Amino acid sequence: MASLDWHQVHRVHLLVAALGLSIGLGAQAADVTVRVQTRMEPARWAVLERRLLASNVPAAREFFEKYYDHRGYLKAFVRWGANDGPDDAFEHFNRWPELHALGANDEVLRMYTQGHEGLLKQYTEARTTEVPIARQGMYAKEFIVQSDWMHHGEGLQLFNRMGLSTPQDATYRARARRFAGFYMAEDPGAPNYDPKLKIIRSMQNGSRGPMLRQATALDWVGDPFDVAKFDAEHGESTFKQFLAHYEDYTDVAGDHFLNLAATTLATNAYLLTGDQKYRRWVVDYMDAWLNRMRENGGIIPSHIGLDGTIGGADKKWWAGAYGWGFSPINPVTGRREDRNRIGWALPGFGNALLLTGEQKYVDAWRSMTASVNAHARGEGTERQFPTMYGADGWYGWRSTPWDAGAVDVWYWSQKPEDLPRAPAPRSLPTGSGAYTSLGTASWISFLHGEKSTYPEEALQWDLDLIDKRLVAMRKDATPPDRRLADNMLDYNPVAAESLVQLMWGALMPGRNGGLVNARLRYFDPDRQRAGVPEDVAVLVSELSDTQTKVTLVNLNPSVARRVVVQGGAYAEHQIESVGRGSTSTSIQAPHFTVHLDPGCGETLVLTMKRYANAPTARHPWQRP
Repeated sequence: MASLDWHQVHRVHLLVAALGLSIGLGAQAADVTVRVQTRMEPARWAVLERRLLASNVPAAREFFEKYYDHRGYLKAFVRWGANDGPDDAFEHFNRWPELHALGANDEVLRMYTQGHEGLLKQYTEARTTEVPIARQGMYAKEFIVQSDWMHHGEGLQLFNRMGLSTPQDATYRARARRFAGFYMAEDPGAPNYDPKLKIIRSMQNGSRGPMLRQATALDWVGDPFDVAKFDAEHGESTFKQFLAHYEDYTDVAGDHFLNLAATTLATNAYLLTGDQKYRRWVVDYMDAWLNRMRENGGIIPSHIGLDGTIGGADKKWWAGAYGWGFSPINPVTGRREDRNRIGWALPGFGNALLLTGEQKYVDAWRSMTASVNAHARGEGTERQFPTMYGADGWYGWRSTPWDAGAVDVWYWSQKPEDLPRAPAPRSLPTGSGAYTSLGTASWISFLHGEKSTYPEEALQWDLDLIDKRLVAMRKDATPPDRRLADNMLDYNPVAAESLVQLMWGALMPGRNGGLVNARLRYFDPDRQRAGVPEDVAVLVSELSDTQTKVTLVNLNPSVARRVVVQGGAYAEHQIESVGRGSTSTSIQAPHFTVHLDPGCGETLVLTMKRYANAPTARHPWQRP
């Protein structure tokens, strides 16, 4: 059997499955083929799902052709800065990698790859005149020269998720190693990490190393320009207002909880290569942070001194830009705003869980939530909960408990007691501009049998969202030299949240640049690519700690389809068995194959052991 290639193995599986048998070919092989021969009338969700996968593609093409040139360069006024800088340029491809990995046409992969390559060159060529760090280029070694991990995370959403479709690409793998090395003391030109103290030495870091001095507003904002000629997304009308926005963003030296998102780079490198050094670094760095949390009453500090101590010399554990005590004045409104960015640390906890399977990382976040809410004041309906901490103690009082990361904790733990911390469902989204959907809470309600119409409503919402974004984009007559990099973000028509939730049983990856958290993923063995085959629709309708219910259907009335079903985004979940009515088939592998006869479908109940396997980005046929 060792001499058979992957396609030959599957032909054997089909023959054996036709005889009603199963075979085992090792932990990484597709051990079992399940044949579905039950006729199933296409449900509305299945038709809408296939329509949404298809409709995203021409919409993405129209967006790409309008705002990118033949080199993949963004047609805009290129600037350095936290408001409208390089991270925003890359964000135009938010949700595109997930869309392709779900099963959308390969044209999506071609476009975002071309755009990614173009943007790397464009921002390597772009230079500042007054901001010191970017005078030799805003990117060096294909990575931004220096930024904080809120903006790093936003700009790396595309790169971090490209591996879903292209894990074997040599250029991508080399970049993943290089980028991780910037934070593992492997590059002398980027001394971001202190391996002895296990700290990233500044919240401003990148391919040219850390900022170890006080930051200036100019460092954050970029070179002066005539703001009046542009539509500044944050409401500023003058460059003076740009500077005023960042005048309090000075304290950057030392480690910061935002830097936990840097673990995504090493995690990605591990998923692609299997090199244990990346796993060790993530675990060492995260465990150092868990120790700091324990020493700080269960609450993650926002400032670690360059000597490795919590709060540094002045013991202000809450200090630092975007920290627990960060409430600067908005120069546009004149009001003080609480800008605590604790939630951006979540990728570190999720990455450590993915790599180790240890729930202690989830427990630490849950314990922090309890510690913060333990400082509530008042009684009964007058009770208030803090969200911020400064020199005078807790502040930022609200009438509801602090719940940052509550959905992630529930998703990672699958403990029923974590569910009440998730936000209540709402019938319609509120606000405009940022990507909106019918909401994670409504999806959770569906998973618990309380909102049966959610799949159709969510898929239709995303179809309508594509149309709305296209209408707005077509009205945009702004010439390229009057566009800032963030002006087009709201025109990106790709809508994929409903697909991510319903097909993968997954949380939509956030702007923090984290990886995909999914219960299932799918692969097309005949086309050797990620995503469901043509005509196939899938729906994850129930999740628990040990079980997943999924319906698969082939909408083609005359052609059979095959799909590989994988446990987890990165094969981290072991599939122990597949239940079909009163029968059960043993799997004992991270994936199996479903053969769908023409026009047939079935609901399967998968018994699973979550986080049981070493995760990998390699597709099933690429594994040893």
